[in-house]
Formats: sequence, C-alpha cells, structure tokens
Amino acid sequence: MKLDKLVLASQNPHKIEEMQQILSPLGIEVLSSKDFPNLKEVIEDRPTLKGNALKKAQYVSKETRLPALSDDTGLEVEALNGRPGVYSARYAGRNVSYQDNVLKLLEELNGRSNRAAQFRTVVALVDEGLEYTFEGVCKGEIITEEKGNKGFGYDPVFKPDGFDETFAELDSATKNEISHRGRAIQNFVQFLMEEE
Repeated sequence: MKLDKLVLASQNPHKIEEMQQILSPLGIEVLSSKDFPNLKEVIEDRPTLKGNALKKAQYVSKETRLPALSDDTGLEVEALNGRPGVYSARYAGRNVSYQDNVLKLLEELNGRSNRAAQFRTVVALVDEGLEYTFEGVCKGEIITEEKGNKGFGYDPVFKPDGFDETFAELDSATKNEISHRGRAIQNFVQFLMEEE
C-alpha cells in the first residue's frame, strides 16, 4: 500500500513527535489533527482499545478525506485484573495530569508483590473505507517510585522486561524500538512494505 501522506488522529504533541520520528524515514508526510482546526475531539467511549482506535481514525479520515492513523493504548496491570486498561488516560478521573494517574496506580499497588504489567497499543488505519488494525505489546513491571524524566504517561514507573531502566530513562530510539506503540507501528510499517 502506497501512502504519501496520512493524518495522525491525535493532538498529543508527544505522540505526534514519536510517530513522525518513526514514519518520516519512509517518506510519509505525517499531519495531525492539529493541522485541521475544524476537527472535533473524538470521545473515546468504546469498551476496547481497538474500538477507540477505529472510531478516531474513521472520523478523521471521513472529515479530512485522507488516510488516517490513530491508536489507543492501555496499561494492563496483572494484580489489578488488567486495569487501568482502556481507561489508562483517565484512570484518576477526567482532565487529570499524567502525574495524577501515576500516583493512583502506585497507591493501588502499594504493598503488592506482583507488579507485572504490559502496555498494549492498537493502531488503526482507515483509508477510503478500508480498515486495518495492528497490535503491539511490551511486557514489564511497575516499579515502586518514579524514575527518569523522558517520555510521558506511566513511563516513569514502567520498567520493560530485559532492561534496568524505565521507559522515562531510555533514549527515544531504544524506547521506540521496544515499546508497545513502536511494535504496533512496526507491524503497520511491515504491512505497508508487503502491500506495495
């Protein structure tokens, strides 16, 4: 599949920068929702990551008449029966900071020995009515205190398997290679290359 341009269904500057770093070497021009001031914010009200990712991409593709790429990510913590999951961005409530979510998570895990967790991302591409989804998973654990100042969200407390550093301590190239979003995007990129 040949893509020259796509719209990332996101206003999140961290996510936009990350996607541009990954996709620009392929010669794909990455626009975002910020480039289209008339786009409304899509309410993520579906019960699954896939449902939310598709909902956002469908809307943005329809409104811009361009291929749209979106993702939804959840942190799934074993001891919390998979929570916060689809509610990761608003775990501590609506309009909260990343810090509020991290503090709630650490509080809920306080005193628990099982700290296994995984980040899961579903990326959706919608192009002229065709829909594709790609998944990426990164397993790891939640540490007891925040470390590092890179990244965003739960990165300061998530230590991926096989590493001594948290996502917030890793350089962006390493993180992009091993992260859930990075893996989902790699699956997407693989698909583009196979479809050409």
